[in-house]
Amino acid sequence: MKKTVSLHINTERTWRGGEKQTLALVEGLNARGHRAELACPPGSPLEQRARDAGITVHPIKMRGEADVRAISKLRKLLKETDYDVCQMHTSHAHALGVLARGLRRNPLTIVNRRVDFSIHRRGMFGLNALKYRHGVDRFIAISHAIRQVLVDDGIDGDNIEVVHSGVPSMGHGTVDREEIRKSLGITPEHTLIGNVAHLAGHKGQLHLIEATALLHERFPHVRTVIVGDGKERETLEKAIAENQLEGIVTLAGFQKDVASYLNAFDIFVMPSIMEGLCTSILDALLSDLPVVGSNTGGIPEIIRDGETGLLARPGDSEHLAARLAELVESPELGRKLAAAGRAHVESGFSVDQMVEGTLGVYDRLLEK
Repeated sequence: MKKTVSLHINTERTWRGGEKQTLALVEGLNARGHRAELACPPGSPLEQRARDAGITVHPIKMRGEADVRAISKLRKLLKETDYDVCQMHTSHAHALGVLARGLRRNPLTIVNRRVDFSIHRRGMFGLNALKYRHGVDRFIAISHAIRQVLVDDGIDGDNIEVVHSGVPSMGHGTVDREEIRKSLGITPEHTLIGNVAHLAGHKGQLHLIEATALLHERFPHVRTVIVGDGKERETLEKAIAENQLEGIVTLAGFQKDVASYLNAFDIFVMPSIMEGLCTSILDALLSDLPVVGSNTGGIPEIIRDGETGLLARPGDSEHLAARLAELVESPELGRKLAAAGRAHVESGFSVDQMVEGTLGVYDRLLEK
């Protein structure tokens, strides 16, 4: 295919899975001789990491999906540069990019959809509904589950392609495993269950705390650590206190060196109620950890129950505790699942696969 010029818009001011994927894609496109640039909030972690990687960055303040100033700046950028593709990586970026292009047919517009909730959750009218029906040339869903949600919500299936997210191996981090465990009060006799996620209701950490209470009754040596921050922190702290789990469950807060924490875990768990795909599971599997994930959204596309990990019913603390107990009781089962899980990620969820899959979407659109 011809070498493309693309602009990638991401409105997030924090660093989470979507920003990690955006950066990996832009880096991968540039490495292949394409020209990929980034528009993102000034001072954001994404801006800094992109500049460190030598990527052309256009810092634009973007306050919501109807920010007139942001739309004007993006429109000017799209007019001044002969982009083939404008790819939008967040919900607000979706609206801003579509409004910035307006009635022009160039560049082609692509929206990455990373979440599995209905597009009608705020009603079937208004800007949120309109932006899914006008001005988008192609949707890229990061899982088949997300694609099905879009189809169920009335989006033409021919206008949606699936390209799984891809992650590189994070390695073992910069801090020794035993040093991390010691800082958390974990001894060699403890089994450490870990979760890495934003503290939000749909991530299901409340159910993990309840499951830990059940597990602790059978396995006093089990400890749980939740890495991440968010608006649910106070709720989780209250649940820890109510279940008398101080010293058993630790909220470690946001950590830059996630790899070191993954290296310190014995088991990884993702108890989400809703989940588009979950790159944290991919990271955990590439860190050779056995994983228990919820049977929801795109997680079953990574975790094949009993083969590459274990699945638990979403929102069911007792079932989650039972699946975790299987791995606590049988480290050999955990090693078997972890090895198969790593092989599955390396074959189907690599950064190369994500970049090549995205280029395939570009090629088919430009050909039309």
